[in-house]
Amino acid sequence: MQSRRSNAALFWPVLVVVAMIDVVTKAIAVRALVPQRVPHEIVGNTLRFTLVYNPGAAFGLHLGDYSRWIFTALTVVALVILVRLYRATLRGDHARVLALALVCAGAVGNLLDRLRSDLGVVDFLDVGIGDSRWPTFNVADMAVSTGAVLLAWVLWQEDLRAQRAPAPAPHAHTPDTGNLV
Repeated sequence: MQSRRSNAALFWPVLVVVAMIDVVTKAIAVRALVPQRVPHEIVGNTLRFTLVYNPGAAFGLHLGDYSRWIFTALTVVALVILVRLYRATLRGDHARVLALALVCAGAVGNLLDRLRSDLGVVDFLDVGIGDSRWPTFNVADMAVSTGAVLLAWVLWQEDLRAQRAPAPAPHAHTPDTGNLV
């Protein structure tokens, strides 16, 4: 219990602040960037704000009429797995805690959109050059992506440490002295 409390001092503030920034920026985008799909240049053509509703998942992945509910269920399952990883995290493993907080915050931010509206997740960050554009995204997507890369790195480092650790000393074998019949 103590280890979770220690990690909570980093986990919960990151999760709450990132999720709040996501919710607030999406609310501003919905009010300020109408009509949708009309780019508003911020840094020339490289960075634009363009309101788009994504009913599917990352990069516009869509699974038909039930996409909203399929991706809602998948997000809930992912959050359960992330919570289990968080609970298994050693006290003071700041990189792993930060990674998990970012992924959870992003998942929560996009989950709120799916639950709030059948239009889909609000995306508004439009990056690219000319017609070569990255798919439009939001703060939650940045948190999930950054957290996932950091988590992959952390887990990889844990695996490398486990591989380098000396093998435990073999236990002395005691012969079986059971009854002979």
